[in-house]
Amino acid sequence: MEKQRSFSIKPTRLWLFSFTVSFSLIILIFFSIWVLNLPLSTRQDPHLHFNTTTSSVPLDLKPNFKIQTLSSFHRNYSATQIENSILVGTHFSRVENESQISNISAPEGILEKESEPKSVAYVINSNSTVKNSTFFGNRSTKSETVSEVLQIDSAKQQQNVSFPIFKKLEREASSDIVLKVVNNKKVCDITKGKWVFDESYPLYTNASCPYIDEGFSCESNGRLDKHYMKWRWQPQDCDILRFNSTQMLELIRGKRLVFVGDSINRNQWESMLCLLMGAVKDPRKVYETRGRRITKEKGNYCFKFVDYQCTVEYYVTHFLVHEGKARIGSRRVQTLRIDTIDKSSSRWRGADVLVFNTAHWWSHHKTKAGKNYYQERNQVHPRLDVSTAFEKALTTWASWVDRHVNPTKTQVFFRSSAPSHFSGGQWNTGGHCREASQPLPETYNGEYPEKNMLVEQIIGKMKTPVTFLNITGLSDYRIDAHPSIYGRKPGSCSRVQDCSHWCLPGVPDTWNEILYTHLESKRRKSLTN
Repeated sequence: MEKQRSFSIKPTRLWLFSFTVSFSLIILIFFSIWVLNLPLSTRQDPHLHFNTTTSSVPLDLKPNFKIQTLSSFHRNYSATQIENSILVGTHFSRVENESQISNISAPEGILEKESEPKSVAYVINSNSTVKNSTFFGNRSTKSETVSEVLQIDSAKQQQNVSFPIFKKLEREASSDIVLKVVNNKKVCDITKGKWVFDESYPLYTNASCPYIDEGFSCESNGRLDKHYMKWRWQPQDCDILRFNSTQMLELIRGKRLVFVGDSINRNQWESMLCLLMGAVKDPRKVYETRGRRITKEKGNYCFKFVDYQCTVEYYVTHFLVHEGKARIGSRRVQTLRIDTIDKSSSRWRGADVLVFNTAHWWSHHKTKAGKNYYQERNQVHPRLDVSTAFEKALTTWASWVDRHVNPTKTQVFFRSSAPSHFSGGQWNTGGHCREASQPLPETYNGEYPEKNMLVEQIIGKMKTPVTFLNITGLSDYRIDAHPSIYGRKPGSCSRVQDCSHWCLPGVPDTWNEILYTHLESKRRKSLTN
């Protein structure tokens, strides 16, 4: 008789069986918890629909977005109200057409934060804005076009919408992607911010740039402290681009960059030359076309950058209108013809980028008094208020621009007035600023000059688009950055301190970073059109 088999389980097998079952249950529980905790964006398969001509990019993102074009941005610090609108921009360190990925940018002056991570996710509430949003406020006086606006369809809008920034754009070394929000007029105002001490500045030195004239070369004239060179302007809601000399030269390749105005504009022009020299390998390939050396006496200069076939030029004009003489009785007196453009205007024509300014000389005694000084046609006004004369002169300038500038070829900028910081008198009555070694406190808030308001009113009526570069407020903090007694070589007998112009390197470099930001943003926007 066969012995019956036993169905008993040995202790070792029982332990192994129990361990396997328990381990499987634990794995199942943890997997379930992980799946339930996944963000909504990773459990969907969203994609974006781009209505652009360069839409060959394989975008693998889905909630249903619409693309609209806005064309109603006028000269103010804020954009027209747009409900829950998102602007998306991409920064590339190299030429963007290599992978046919179009740069989706906002109007001139908008700028993406280059410190953003390459792949990030933002959560947008239906009644709030996105953190880290960056929109650079533009005070252009003509309508500007926001190239691409992704607007969440209100019918499909959820309380919380999240989506990842796709990683396919990471094929480029620095393809940083940023979201920019325009909502309830909350946009970045470049004039609001603070100066941040930054050891990576300055972008050039007195030793590296041969084009700083004596009046602005503070270090060469004996100024020992270097802190005035190391402050960077930081808007409170966005960034401005750090100046890239190579990219700036590419922007003006084969073109003319022309500065027109008083000695403060010469200050900015010299800064631009120094900044651009950072990309020049052979300094012998940069020269003044007539062999002139930069001094205060000669007012017109044209520097050619041979490798880029471009010129960077400066033409002096204190008022933008013609300084002349007229006969009053038996005397011939100096007059300012506020109805006639400056005689050097023929040289401005044909420029690709024009940067104008005037303000400094309108505060001098003769212009402020206005007695037998302002002339229209053959009439010399016995007395004319300086604000009225300034407005008439700007109107003359605006008419010239509208008549002679082709807006499809030329970008026109008007830089606002730069502040002076005299204490204890004016430049000719013992005024000084030598004691200042730090910017003014962040809470400082100077009055907005009437001249700036008049400029904005005039360019707001022009048919030619003009971008107003408002540098007044941010420069007003920098009482520490003037030449003061260091505007001349040591040993000079002059006791006059210069608290109007600026040391180089210094504040005008920031003005040029703002100008560069506008030009680069314009280029990126054109890539999508």
